[in-house]
Amino acid sequence: MPQVPLATPGLLRRVSAGAVLEFMRLSAAVTVTEVMEATGLTRATAIAVCEDLKDRRWIHELENQRAFGDYRKGRPARRFELNERAGIVLGLDVGYSKVTVVVADLRGDTVAKSSRPFEVADLTAAQRINFIDRLAMEALGEASARPEEVLAVCAGVAAPVDRHGDVLAAQKFWGLFDIDLRSSLKELRGWTVLLENDANLAALGDRWLGAAAGVDDVVVILASERLGSGVIDGGRLLHGSRGSAGELAFLDLVQGVGDTYGIAHLARTWAAEAMAGTATTSLNTHARHGAEAEHVFAAAAAGDAVAQDILERLADRMARVIGTVSTMYNPELVVIGGAVANSAGVLLGPIAERLPDFTATPPRIAVSPLGDAMVTVGAVRAALDYVEKNSLDLELAPLS
Repeated sequence: MPQVPLATPGLLRRVSAGAVLEFMRLSAAVTVTEVMEATGLTRATAIAVCEDLKDRRWIHELENQRAFGDYRKGRPARRFELNERAGIVLGLDVGYSKVTVVVADLRGDTVAKSSRPFEVADLTAAQRINFIDRLAMEALGEASARPEEVLAVCAGVAAPVDRHGDVLAAQKFWGLFDIDLRSSLKELRGWTVLLENDANLAALGDRWLGAAAGVDDVVVILASERLGSGVIDGGRLLHGSRGSAGELAFLDLVQGVGDTYGIAHLARTWAAEAMAGTATTSLNTHARHGAEAEHVFAAAAAGDAVAQDILERLADRMARVIGTVSTMYNPELVVIGGAVANSAGVLLGPIAERLPDFTATPPRIAVSPLGDAMVTVGAVRAALDYVEKNSLDLELAPLS
C-alpha cells in the first residue's frame, strides 16, 4: 500500500501557499476574505500565508484604501496582488526539426517567443542541447530577462515520458529525444527542467485556455503530421506505467486507418497523387511547390470535387480514429489540435455524422483555438503549477 505523506505543518504551509498563488494568478487585487472563500483557509492562516508570500516578494500589498463605491465603516480591507514579474517560466516545444521557446510571467502571459528549425537534421545530443540553450537565451534577451529569473522550465517532446521525467526510448524515433535535457540545462543554467510528452502538454494547454476549458474528461489529438494524443480522465492527466498512455501506435491495426499519419500529411500526399493523375482540379495551380493542407481545404470550400473527395476521406479516417479512442477512454470531448486545427473545422460535421458507426459513446468534437501553440501553452501551465506548488522552496532572483 503506498505511503501517504503526513500532513506536517511544513507541508500544509506549502500547500496553502500554492493555493493562494494559484488564486492570485487568476485574479486581480484580492482581499483576505476573498482568499479565504477561494481556498477554504481560516482567516488567521490566510493572513499568515499572505504575509509570508509578501515577505518573499511573490505578492504585493496594495495601498490601503477603500475600493471605489465601498462606503463601509471601519478600516479598509487589505488588498494583495500577484507580483507577476517576481520570476519567469519557460515553455519549450522540442520537435524533431524545430524548437519553440516561450517566456511567460507568473500569470502565464507570454513575454517573448523564439522559434527556429534545427540548423541540420542529423545533430548529436550535445548539439541539440546547445541549440536549445542558445534559443532559450535569445528568448530571454528579447524579454529583457536574466537566466537567474527563470523559476522552472517545462519541455514537451514527441516521445512518451514517464512520471519521473524519463523518456521511453523503446523506438528509434523516441530515442532522438533522450538527450539528457534536464541535467544538461541544470548544469548549464541551474534551471529545474520538467520533461513531458508533447501531446500531454497539448491536453493541459487546451484544458487551460482552449476548447476543453473546464472539461474533466477529454482527449486532445495532435493531428498535423503524425497523430498523437493526450488523455485527461476525471481532471487527471493519464501517463501509464511508462508514459505511453496516449500513444496511438495501435492505429496501425485499425481498419481504414493503418498508420499514424496526420491530417496535414495525408492532405498533402493525397493532393499530390491527385495532381499526378488525370483528374481536373484547381489544386494543379500548386503543382510546382505542392499543395498543402490549407490549399486542399480552400479548394474544397470553392467547390473543387477532387479536394472535396480528399476531405471526405479525411473525415472518414478521423471518425475511425476518434471512434476507437472514444471506445477506449470514453471522453466527453475530443479536441483536434496542432497547426492544422486552423482549417480542420470543416471536418467536424462529417466526422460527427460518421462517429456512431465506430463507437457506441460518441463524444463532442472541437478544434483547438490554440493552433500550433498548444504544446508551449501546456508547458507554461505545467511550469507554473510546479512554481506554485514549490513557491516556499524557491529563491527569487535578487532585484537588479
